[in-house]
Amino acid sequence: MSVNRTELVQAVAAKAGTANAEADKVLKAFQEVLVEQLAAGESVTIPGFLAVARAERSARTGINPQTGEKLEIPAGYRVKLTAGSALKRAVQG
Repeated sequence: MSVNRTELVQAVAAKAGTANAEADKVLKAFQEVLVEQLAAGESVTIPGFLAVARAERSARTGINPQTGEKLEIPAGYRVKLTAGSALKRAVQG
């Protein structure tokens, strides 16, 4: 089972005792800050919960699965997520 954005907003609003519109504004603001920080090469850490960072990915050689032809994949970036201790404990049950 997964939670979509609407369900997440409703759950956050209920936990915070606020309106759905307010919870949605906070979620949008968090998303914007996260994107801005990662685009600037910074990481975002919420102690005990989650760390999100931009990590470099080196250039490499790949293979086109349809033709078998080798191709060069340029260097780039990826997003690295690391679960914090509280999140790890929650998942372990």
